[in-house]
Amino acid sequence: MTTPASPRTVTVAATQLACGWDRAANVAGVESLIREAAGRGAQVILPQELFETPYFCKDQKQSLFELAAPVEGHPVIARMSALARELSVVIPVSFFERARNAYYNSVAMVDADGTVLGIYRKSHIPDGPGYQEKFYFSPGDTGIPVFRTRYATVGCAICWDQWFPETARIMALKGAEILLYPTAIGSEPQDAGIDSQGHWTRVMQGHAGANLMPLVASNRIGREEGETCGITFYGSSFIAGPQGEIVAQADRDSRSVLTATFDLDRLAAQRASWGVFRDRRPELYGALLTLDGETTPRR
Repeated sequence: MTTPASPRTVTVAATQLACGWDRAANVAGVESLIREAAGRGAQVILPQELFETPYFCKDQKQSLFELAAPVEGHPVIARMSALARELSVVIPVSFFERARNAYYNSVAMVDADGTVLGIYRKSHIPDGPGYQEKFYFSPGDTGIPVFRTRYATVGCAICWDQWFPETARIMALKGAEILLYPTAIGSEPQDAGIDSQGHWTRVMQGHAGANLMPLVASNRIGREEGETCGITFYGSSFIAGPQGEIVAQADRDSRSVLTATFDLDRLAAQRASWGVFRDRRPELYGALLTLDGETTPRR
């Protein structure tokens, strides 16, 4: 008699904390959150975007390029690799990358044995009051990869990437089983009346529901002042289930660790039977390769 296979479950974690200019304290704080999450059974643990420093893109300052470092020999990646190996957890490590004369907003995907499986460089770069990333970062040249980790195949996009459903769908088409989004988002300096927290959450819930897979978003908290403006980051990190439902969500102000467990084989069966991948019509999607929806130039 054949013994039924055991469910392939994975426990994921979202985290959030405030960051200041004490870089060692920030990294230690993230390590503490990862240890707490691992102690609660988490196997894939997501820190927030650019956690080594405050979110420095509030201002355009030439001196801040000094924060960037290459992948090889990067001290934070090395520390997180050792931590991943110790705890047998997967850690997507967000960092400011220097590659010769190019600069990127990047994630190093660290597997549970401490191996760096690869790098993702942020594809969509925002430019607006308080979020002046185009001054610092080139658009990513890695494409939109997925990473086969010990526990699951994961896709990891970065902050502004989350507003583009194409990014999530590509990760899903490439075999992602979990979508990850490290983030730094909060108030809009040009208009105190704008609060995008609900919009931010609902868009990513849509990615989870449209692709029938869990999604983890980790944001930062606290007020950070720049020379030209300040931003109050609204936290609200969350884990969504495969129907877009919120499984766990942090508040706007507190250092937090969230966890949730999913049966990946059961979710794969749901995706197969639901038909959203079977019924795709990519031959109709040529307009996605244009900026204005016109596949041929107008006369």
